[in-house]
Amino acid sequence: MARAKVAFVTGGGRGIGRACGIRMAKAGLAVAVGSRTEAEGRAVATEITRGGGTAIAVRLDVRDAESVGAAFESAETALGPVDVLVCAAGVSTSAKFLDTDLDAWREALAVNLLGPVLCARAVLQGMVERNFGRIVVVGSTASLEGAPYVSAYASSKHGVLGFVRSLAAEVARKDITVNCVCPGYVDTPMTDATVARIVEKTGLTPEAARKSVESMNPGGRLILPEEVANAVAWLTCEGATAINGQAVVLGGGAAH
Repeated sequence: MARAKVAFVTGGGRGIGRACGIRMAKAGLAVAVGSRTEAEGRAVATEITRGGGTAIAVRLDVRDAESVGAAFESAETALGPVDVLVCAAGVSTSAKFLDTDLDAWREALAVNLLGPVLCARAVLQGMVERNFGRIVVVGSTASLEGAPYVSAYASSKHGVLGFVRSLAAEVARKDITVNCVCPGYVDTPMTDATVARIVEKTGLTPEAARKSVESMNPGGRLILPEEVANAVAWLTCEGATAINGQAVVLGGGAAH
């Protein structure tokens, strides 16, 4: 009997990562929930197992190579080789360029860009040896366009798309795909933090600030984490070999 395929989801304790882990489990994969906050990761893993799936929680700091190595070693020991990698860990920052200090730049690049690089390095050799693998990195519409006050964030997300496209070309002759999902504003704790910053800087009420963020998506609403997870599931299925090196945009009507 063939073993269940294994998915490792970074940033799996909340938001898009949580939705992706639950969606992977519904597709029949065993899931390693990687999270910097252990309690959040355990809560998601418990939710999956109570629903009849297989999941473990793994502490993971994608900024740290040793943490990444230990996390993937633990996941493979418990569940088996990783077939599907979903990189959903991310941070955002918003400030004028001249007010964005180097620490904010380093954090954005370390989490949003080098995090997926480290995680891909941890799984790619095994995928090559087994001639199968799916890697999906959560980017953003900021992977495709710039905007005021998000120079560090947009730079890191542009870098993610360049990495995805380059790695995809490198492994194109294998049954390995590397893609990027690029949502607009999603209903997540990260967007809650964006709303809080708008309130702090503008004096708008929380309701008005949230409406202003919602209006940035042409559909006038926030994208749901589950909608992003459905796109990820589509990109990770076995029949998706031809979809490689792509930026799949969930823009709610925006054209990029």
